[in-house]
Amino acid sequence: KKYRENHRSLSGDTMLKSVQSAIGTNETNAAMGVICATPTAGASGTLPGVIFSIQDSLNLSREQKVRFLFTAGLFGMVVANNAMIAGATGGCQAEVGNASAMAAAAAVEAASGTPQQSSEAFAIALSNLLGLVCDPVAGLVELPCVKRNAIGSGNALIAADMALAEIDNKIPADEVVESMRRIGSGLPRELRETGLGGIAATQTGKRMKEEIFGHSS
Repeated sequence: KKYRENHRSLSGDTMLKSVQSAIGTNETNAAMGVICATPTAGASGTLPGVIFSIQDSLNLSREQKVRFLFTAGLFGMVVANNAMIAGATGGCQAEVGNASAMAAAAAVEAASGTPQQSSEAFAIALSNLLGLVCDPVAGLVELPCVKRNAIGSGNALIAADMALAEIDNKIPADEVVESMRRIGSGLPRELRETGLGGIAATQTGKRMKEEIFGHSS
């Protein structure tokens, strides 16, 4: 927030407002505050990041914001019913990746795009984050989760703009979801929220775990 107020950002104020809201929501989650799992607690900042960044620029009414959430939820239901939405089963692609895709589809709807454009935005956003692993340092939903939500919000806004510009994804959304399911099923356990792989397994990651929990027996 201070950076937005005092500096000229490289990615623009709408994008930085998205980052600010995404980080703020996830820090609230990390501090055991009340959040809405969208679709999970670990991915709870991505949707707020998008809706708070566009509500003023698009002058969204309460009804439009409700429709944004319904649209996001409906796309999320498709993923939940055909793939997975938990990092423990499919990696972070199923959490932040899915949340980013949900937000992209909803942002298109809020901007008066067509249902097909929402589908394209969803497919673009999810395709960008396929294979994203779940590797929380010390097993806590903080690092790298908080920053990934910020990236998820930015990815959603870019995907939404591309879809509104009538760029299609070539691979249909349903097939992207199926691809995510296959990738998630193939990920080793170390990369599925166990805190045993990825950046959690780096020297610094292990040291942070020991500082928090002590040496393992």
